[in-house]
Amino acid sequence: MKLSIQINEGPYQHQAADSAYQFAKAALAKGHEIFRVFFYHDGVNNATRLAVPPQDDRNITQQWTDLQKEHDLDLVVCIAAAQRRGLMDEDEAKRQGKDANNIAEGFRISGLGQLIEAGIESDHLVTFGA
Repeated sequence: MKLSIQINEGPYQHQAADSAYQFAKAALAKGHEIFRVFFYHDGVNNATRLAVPPQDDRNITQQWTDLQKEHDLDLVVCIAAAQRRGLMDEDEAKRQGKDANNIAEGFRISGLGQLIEAGIESDHLVTFGA
């Protein structure tokens, strides 16, 4: 089965980000394909490389990065939601005249068209968070 995942909540605000990650791991372990993971609204905060959780806490951004590397996942961050929250990749930072970027390895910025495509190309689009 081909799945896509939409995450609408930040990594430490609600259970949604953790649940989405565990769902993705379980789906992959069962042999399902994940077409895309789309981070939207506050969910874009899962993609910041600048978060430093306590050593005894989980690092959700790193977990997604590791899963992306292991399974070549397409982790897409909504550009409009990211800009509102101060998240930018190198290209967008240059375009906006900013001197830094903060998107973690394995994530990429794109538009809502990527979410629409995910819904069309996948058997199911599973949403986590309000």
